[in-house]
Amino acid sequence: MNRTRVVEFVLLGLTNSHHLEIILFLFLVIAYFFILLGNITVISITLVNNFPQTPMYYFLRNFALLEITFTSTFIPSTLCSLLSERKMISLPGCFLQMLLFFYLGTCTFFHVATMSFDRYIAICHPLHYTTIMNSRFCLQLVLACWAVSFLLMFPPTIMIVQLPFCGPNVMNHFYCDTSLLLQLSCRDTGFIEGLMLIVLIIIIPGTLIVTAVSYGCIVITILHIPSSTGRKKAFSTCSAHLTVVVIFYSTSIYRYIRPAQRGGQDSDKVLSFFFSVVTQMLNPYIYSLRNDQVKQAIKKSMLKAFPSSPRLENVNAGVARPSD
Repeated sequence: MNRTRVVEFVLLGLTNSHHLEIILFLFLVIAYFFILLGNITVISITLVNNFPQTPMYYFLRNFALLEITFTSTFIPSTLCSLLSERKMISLPGCFLQMLLFFYLGTCTFFHVATMSFDRYIAICHPLHYTTIMNSRFCLQLVLACWAVSFLLMFPPTIMIVQLPFCGPNVMNHFYCDTSLLLQLSCRDTGFIEGLMLIVLIIIIPGTLIVTAVSYGCIVITILHIPSSTGRKKAFSTCSAHLTVVVIFYSTSIYRYIRPAQRGGQDSDKVLSFFFSVVTQMLNPYIYSLRNDQVKQAIKKSMLKAFPSSPRLENVNAGVARPSD
């Protein structure tokens, strides 16, 4: 059959309301600013000021870099789309966005599981922590996250790129979503959809098991802490981590580990917005910037940048005299 091949897609975006587009644009600008600010701060602070080069901060640096690249695959284009009446993306651009989103998103799941495993070893087996989590093993874990993510996403991505698209070319989403892209192909995609489901089950529930078991063991260990103050502080940190993990995994599972709705639903866009924007905005502040060492390092850096500020001098004096 003679059909016109699709050369670009229409992304309907987050909303059809012009007023809501302005509100969402402002929110996304603020969210992206805090994502960049928080993660760049984590990377900078943990690289300077003679910061302790422990495995935890090594993983946090890598996670911060991953978050910057992941959100940069779709937030800038979404911001442009919110300001433009022509919400189009080229076929190669759509494929590239899908590839990067899928790959970096997969890496995010594996990094979350890796960091939870690191915290499990640190809290549940503190005497063996430095032996187990040595620099070589940490490097191997990070490289494994990137390599396994690539091996999992490469086969289905190559298959999707080779699909013909003959129309329609309208996608009810704010980025090139894999499941919706498959629905727009003019070839049977049953095999690819089955393969994608298997890959997603390995990625999402697979890493969730590691994360849940790690935090479960951490909670049990915390309950055995004799000091009530120590338990309260540990639970405060642990509950903050778990809140982000629950939001991230629950929205991801409901969005992807189920049959895709034909044509896409507005609820799918809301779920995608939560795990791709909201949790990414919270991560640097929950995982890193609430840490006492990180906060002290930030205060010292601000004192160097603004040495004439009496308020910062008082703060630094308090940091320098922890026994007061």
